[in-house]
Amino acid sequence: MQSDLAAACDLIRAASSVVLLAHVSPDADALGSAFALGLALDAAGWDVTVAFSEPSTVPMSLRGLPGQRLVKGVQDVPEHPDLVICLDVNSRERLGSLGALLETAGDSLVIDHHASNTRFGSNHLVDIAAESTTVLVAAMLDRLGLPIDRAIADNIYAGLATDTVGFRFASSAAHRLAARLLDAGVNPDELMRPITDLHPFGWLDMLSWVLGSAALDRQAAGGRGLVSTVIGRGIAVGLRQEELDSVIDILRTASEAQVAAVLKETSPGQWQVSLRSRPGPAPDGASVPSVDVAAVASELGGGGHVRAAGFGFDGTADDALAALVAALA
Repeated sequence: MQSDLAAACDLIRAASSVVLLAHVSPDADALGSAFALGLALDAAGWDVTVAFSEPSTVPMSLRGLPGQRLVKGVQDVPEHPDLVICLDVNSRERLGSLGALLETAGDSLVIDHHASNTRFGSNHLVDIAAESTTVLVAAMLDRLGLPIDRAIADNIYAGLATDTVGFRFASSAAHRLAARLLDAGVNPDELMRPITDLHPFGWLDMLSWVLGSAALDRQAAGGRGLVSTVIGRGIAVGLRQEELDSVIDILRTASEAQVAAVLKETSPGQWQVSLRSRPGPAPDGASVPSVDVAAVASELGGGGHVRAAGFGFDGTADDALAALVAALA
């Protein structure tokens, strides 16, 4: 990884103009990575643009992250930057229409920590042991000799906190990085509350419906169990993507299932399926490892992490669930 890190930093040093791309429907790790790297490069004199193809604006829950001024709409993104950097993106498809920049930019670099990364693009800094892509960005900034101030620290912390589920899946090194970020001025409650804890009242009505219609299949995943629910377009009217994405974290608390799935209808007959898994007890009292939902999602055309992944599906919700159960088997 050190050689990949050095090569990635050399690419940045050789560039004057850089476009930083997050995946469609960016989360705190994707945008946090782009903003952290973008702010550091911008302050050091690089020409920096941050972009993502969908949606047309930064998700409401992430609008408190420093660096918003670097964001440009798809139509305003430079077509021929010296370097395009894809952050927290596991495949070209996750770039949407901005994937075309891979051909028009002078060079490309992928920075990611997904086990399902397809190694698209020309150069790669991919470390599946990293808790978040922001961890890799922090290492890059140190290697480049660029300081991590409060604004940059906020972005790195946001990505790290969300991808480790509040540091539940964080190594000692990640905790040491978090301490460094706190020393830089991060206020965790102030920073994370709008990202993870605030929702409109309509979210509660939606929750009552989708949780009330959840189904438990105790035999799925080789007897480890699957809990699932469906969010149709009619139920989701007026709610942000953040509200829909939060359902999986409640659903996965069902103790009888080690795998949770939320099927979200994005358009008629099209679904985005979010997956989560956790370890469970074995008959002898030991812990059974988590189901690798990244492998399951990859089989169905998606990807992600061992404990958090997703895939798209065309058809009915029943067909999507049947495909998932078959893949889990």
